[in-house]
Order: sequence, then C-alpha cells, then structure tokens
Amino acid sequence: MSEEIESTVEKKSFSWGSAAVWAAVISLLALLGFGLMRSTETRPEAGETAPNVELKFFDGYEWEGRGVSSLEEMRGNVVILNFWSSWCVECRVEAKELEMNWKLHEDDGVIYLGIAHVDVEPKSIGYLEEFGITYPNAPDLGGTAAEKYNITGVPETFIIDQEGTIVHVQLGPISTRQLEAVIQSLIK
Repeated sequence: MSEEIESTVEKKSFSWGSAAVWAAVISLLALLGFGLMRSTETRPEAGETAPNVELKFFDGYEWEGRGVSSLEEMRGNVVILNFWSSWCVECRVEAKELEMNWKLHEDDGVIYLGIAHVDVEPKSIGYLEEFGITYPNAPDLGGTAAEKYNITGVPETFIIDQEGTIVHVQLGPISTRQLEAVIQSLIK
C-alpha cells in the first residue's frame, strides 16, 4: 500500500513541476507577443519612401567598383533589394531566378542588391558562389538594414523605383514572373 502512495505522490509532484514549466513558457511567450504588438516600427510598404541604408559589400560584389555605397546613391535606377540567408531554404528557391533576371536587366538601369541577413561571411560567400550570383551583395552588419525595413524573415524583397519609392514588397520567394511584371512597368 505504501508503494502505491509513493507512486501517486511522485506522479503529482511531476505534474506540478510540468505545470510550473509550462506556465513560465506561456508567460514568456505572452510577454514577447505583447512586445511585438507594441512595436512602433512598421514595415515600409508600397508607396512609401525606401529607407536609406549604407552597405559595405562583400569583396567581389561591388556596385560600380565601389566597396561601400548607399541606396540614396542608387536613385535614378530601379533597385531590387533582396534580404536572404545561406541557411534559408526558400532563398535557395529564388537565387537562380534572381541572378537570371539580373543578367537580363543589368543594362536597363535595374540594380539588384542582396543583403545577407543573420549569416556569417564564409557561409554567405559560399552561397553566392554556389548560385553564381554576380550582382552586388553585402552583409547586414549589426542588423541595421533589417531594422530599417523591419523584416520578419527571409527571403523578403523590396522593389524600389527610380525616385526611391517602394513599389512592391514580396514576403517569401519572388518569381521571375513577378519581377518581370514590376520591372517592365518601371523601365518603360
């Protein structure tokens, strides 16, 4: 009989321990959710001016032979701003399409600009080499660009017109068809 009581006591104490852990987890998630809801930063959307970011490009991935540049300096061109990471599966889906589309439009005043988000440089460079990406790419040192664009994940693409206005925001992979539809409307 005493073995049954001990077994019951052990089960109850384990249940209380689990309940305490779950309560702590739920409280933490609620606090995080509340913090996200109270965030005053919003993602820049179509029709808004693109936030300026200054970038130091990876070696070999420069814009007009410069290792450092900003979006403001690219005004007058259509800019395809793509946030990606080497560990991102969906980024791999769009990588070849972005490079093919860049090759198609590199003489049309369209600049493709990749920003490696939450990635380490050797893995970023490996990703760029794996997919043969030749358009300018830069690490997001300190997460400054991601903060200004308030990205929630990768890939995310912002298409910016010649005046610096965002005309399209794509959460998740962007297809050649989507790129072409927006680019054609801007370069005509």
